Amino acid sequence: MAGHPPPPPPPGALPPAPPRGARPGAAGRGAAPGSLTWAPAANAEPSVPTPSASAAPAGTPAPDAGSVEITVKDTAGGVLPGAAFLLLDTAGQEAGRGQSDVRGKLTLLDLAPGVYRLKQTATGSPLYEAVADQDVIVTPNHATPLTITDPFKAAKVLLQAKDDKSGKLLSGATVNIGTGTSALLTLITGANGTASAELPVSSRRKRFWAQEAKAPAGYELSKTAKPFTAIPGASVTVTVTNAKTATDPKPDHPDKPTHHPTHSPSNPGEPSRGTEGATPSATGSYTPVTDSASMAATPVGDSTPKTPTGSLAHTGTDATRWLAGGTAVLIAAGGSALLLARRSRTDGHADDSTET
Repeated sequence: MAGHPPPPPPPGALPPAPPRGARPGAAGRGAAPGSLTWAPAANAEPSVPTPSASAAPAGTPAPDAGSVEITVKDTAGGVLPGAAFLLLDTAGQEAGRGQSDVRGKLTLLDLAPGVYRLKQTATGSPLYEAVADQDVIVTPNHATPLTITDPFKAAKVLLQAKDDKSGKLLSGATVNIGTGTSALLTLITGANGTASAELPVSSRRKRFWAQEAKAPAGYELSKTAKPFTAIPGASVTVTVTNAKTATDPKPDHPDKPTHHPTHSPSNPGEPSRGTEGATPSATGSYTPVTDSASMAATPVGDSTPKTPTGSLAHTGTDATRWLAGGTAVLIAAGGSALLLARRSRTDGHADDSTET
């Protein structure tokens, strides 16, 4: 057959003579003079290896292979394309990798049954946090479904409290921050008039409110809630303003009294200090009347003596009735004496006239 070397000569046969005009090969260049050597021509076609019975055609899945079907979402239910994952076997060797498509799905095929470790290497968006590593069990001839939920990154809120006139930063302001009807955190401004914290966010844009619960010292409480919007992974500044507490105006002469007090003597019979030589006032004392002449001069219709203003309290029985009775007796006695005197004078004049 053309293209194949001739069969080797039988044992003991002489090698065939070379064709006419043939030159000795390299193998015979070093031979003894007069001897000829022959070398078979090299075959230019490569040898074809015999196929092994154990080799499997390329692309054929391993027997009893399983798979993992991954779906990536956020906490609001939206799908996440571009999320990257790495699957490692128990020896730490890579068993598969890939990214989620526009539907948020990724399938890792041709996996031998066993336990694997799934690592998320990227979220596909700066708004999300990658989830922690987790184990995945692959079973023979079965697709293992797995849903990955990436949380939104927290927003960073910076709180400032300022004077509404000067813009000065104020310390000691207590502010609650929340959404809807729930307060999520409480911040208190420090010496620099600011406070900051991470704010949990559950959507791409979230509305919050800030309400002051305690005003800085010397300032009025701000009663109006301040709304603001936060974005995952971004910073937002919230400012509350306070007005100074109103103060009452001071009097022109605060050290001088606004009224003149009335001084009363400590003893009724002694004049007050600074008024020596003046007649002491009857206010604050009471002297009962014992002179009969003074009693006679008192009108009958107003026989009850009036109690001076500021007099001391009376002790014992009331003497008003006895004084009125005594006055009446004295008036009657005085009238009788006057009547007797007039009669005596009339009788004297009558005697003188008779004698004449």
